[in-house]
Amino acid sequence: MEGTEIYGRRGSQLVKELACAEPGQLTRFNDDLFNQVIKECAVHYSQFYELTRKMQDEGLDVQSARNADHFGMLIHHLSLLRNKRCLMAYVHNRSEIIQNLSWKVGRVLPEEIEHKLSDPEKRYFKSHSSALQSYMREMDGLDLTVDMVPPKDPYIKVRVLDDIGVTAMGDRDTNLARHSIHFLKRSDAEHYMFQGMMEELLG
Repeated sequence: MEGTEIYGRRGSQLVKELACAEPGQLTRFNDDLFNQVIKECAVHYSQFYELTRKMQDEGLDVQSARNADHFGMLIHHLSLLRNKRCLMAYVHNRSEIIQNLSWKVGRVLPEEIEHKLSDPEKRYFKSHSSALQSYMREMDGLDLTVDMVPPKDPYIKVRVLDDIGVTAMGDRDTNLARHSIHFLKRSDAEHYMFQGMMEELLG
């Protein structure tokens, strides 16, 4: 089929990207492929409309006629629906991962994650995080993003991997210098651990 366009191939590639990614992990938003699928949708819609007008101009009933134009319309219609499903699956899957990030990293995305998001996804993350923060303020400051799994001990031993500096921890300031070791509340350390700035020392 050299030189022949295969309908739905680009949409299928988007879905394959999701399937090949590690569960819960984001790959860089594929702007180029995403826009190609949108352009293909526009072509299908245009061809569908032209065939519809052609049949109407010939006095044929679009619903009951079974000629080549009717089946051409059907192909473009089904191809358009399939591409739309692929686009929605791509966006929906990524949006769920982005929502989960709000619970793990707080309101600031690590740079290595942020560069993987499209501009609309960055705005979505900020909006979702703001809504979550607003709700927690209404709950008298209850932090719902920590201790997603009930800990055995509220304090953990951690090693600082990056020079974080002096940071307020509860009612005191703590110097989180690189390679220093501390006993911290899990709730204070979790965001740093997720960003790779701390590690928990077990045993």
